[in-house]
Amino acid sequence: MIANDTRIHITVMYSPAPRVVHERVLPLSVGTTVMQALQQSGLLTECPDIDLSQPEAFMVFIWGKKTDPDHVLRDLDRIEICRALTVDPKVARRERFQKQGSSRAGLFSKRRAGAKPGY
Repeated sequence: MIANDTRIHITVMYSPAPRVVHERVLPLSVGTTVMQALQQSGLLTECPDIDLSQPEAFMVFIWGKKTDPDHVLRDLDRIEICRALTVDPKVARRERFQKQGSSRAGLFSKRRAGAKPGY
């Protein structure tokens, strides 16, 4: 018996703020593109801050790899809409380290009795 698979299942994810995630699971027809899936998900109308015409502000990925809106989707693909970073991660780490001080961070936070500094 041959199965006739005319539908694919796609997950669309968007995080408008830290620790807030919108996720949609969509059954779509075979041959659907990334842009068509985004339009059918409703996220573009629900979150008006998403403007995919500005590539420096928002980028679209499939399983963490950058893609274009004309890419044809496969079954179980996960589309991720990513917003631009507001702070460079290296700068943020340096600032956190300076706030908490060297005595409470990294190698120097835990010391065994009688051990050398840093171990």
